[in-house]
Amino acid sequence: MNAPAALAGGPALQRIQTFDMMSEGQRTAMKRIARHDQAIVPQIEFTTPASMFISDERFALEQAHLFRARAIPLAVSALVAEPGTAMGHDALGIPLIIARDKQGQIHVFLNACQHKGAKLLETCEPLKAARMTCPYHAWSFGLDGKLLAVARPETFANLDKASRNLAELPAREHGGIIWVMLDRNAEPDFSPLVPELAEDLEALDLPRLHVYGRKRFEIAANWKLVLEPFLEGYHVQRLHAQTVGPMFADVPNVVDLLGPTIRQISGKANFVPEDLAIVGENVHKTVTTVYNMFPNCVVITSPWYISVMMLHPRSAAHTTVEYHMLTRAAPDNPKAEELYARSYDMILNVFGNEDFRAAEISHAGLTTGALQSCVYSGLEASIATYYGVMRQFLPE
Repeated sequence: MNAPAALAGGPALQRIQTFDMMSEGQRTAMKRIARHDQAIVPQIEFTTPASMFISDERFALEQAHLFRARAIPLAVSALVAEPGTAMGHDALGIPLIIARDKQGQIHVFLNACQHKGAKLLETCEPLKAARMTCPYHAWSFGLDGKLLAVARPETFANLDKASRNLAELPAREHGGIIWVMLDRNAEPDFSPLVPELAEDLEALDLPRLHVYGRKRFEIAANWKLVLEPFLEGYHVQRLHAQTVGPMFADVPNVVDLLGPTIRQISGKANFVPEDLAIVGENVHKTVTTVYNMFPNCVVITSPWYISVMMLHPRSAAHTTVEYHMLTRAAPDNPKAEELYARSYDMILNVFGNEDFRAAEISHAGLTTGALQSCVYSGLEASIATYYGVMRQFLPE
């Protein structure tokens, strides 16, 4: 998609990224992209049991060992970019609060007043506030979780306010993504947050981007079926034949592991290696990069925005996806607003009516028992890589 001239630059923020602005790891990977006429598609022999997508027992195993035993991506930092901002979060089925205190420190709390457990925040929209007040009995808490005030404190005998602070979950920010340990009784494990991943996301300016739009999708499919399209290019020219398919080549991606995160880099349909040397060229018009942050986050680059999706499993047959379109700045002129609005509508259609629909019809078909196993092609090799990573965290 060509951008209006007004988007070529601007006083508020440089609007494009060039090859030399990428991290060393990104640049090295981009240089490995083969000419499309020289790309070799491997043959692979890989299958998965159909039961891994529909079994309640398998779902419970994944919850225990993938989503509760170590930190997972929860949200984009840009949602609570300013100090003194808080929001509710319920996409996991667990009432949470994400807050950035006045010192700029991120916190994740269980969304339960320490009086009788009432939810403090009933909205999942970011709010500017100095404190959070329970709507039931007006107990007030700071954005650092400390109990600040109790209504009619003289009616409580021996109330220790310090023992009634909000229940906090271990959380960290890494490259513009908020990671959290959902089990606050488990030993915190932030090992997926490797430096190479932060370097890449920092190079993309992810921590400083603007949330142009966000939408929640409720999908009647197993979370892995929702994730798989973002791990392979086999479907692109077929499922997306009438939308974005012509923009991409039917060739393998350049794949690297950054800890358990899979980074996939591919040239657009018109890519030639010499494009990387064009001075001042928007590298995201030439190359697409996808990060599959283990286990449940997908980041996809585009010329004028970045897509971030959080896949939150709710049951073996239900996934909540929170989609975010991030731009390098808020639109500051009509041409920018027109481009962003058109891009937002297009990507919601592609993901919602094509990728997510494909996940739903696949899940429905698998429940019939028609397949004992699913089989994968060489253009789906990153799926095999992902499940290889997954096996490292599951019991034998």
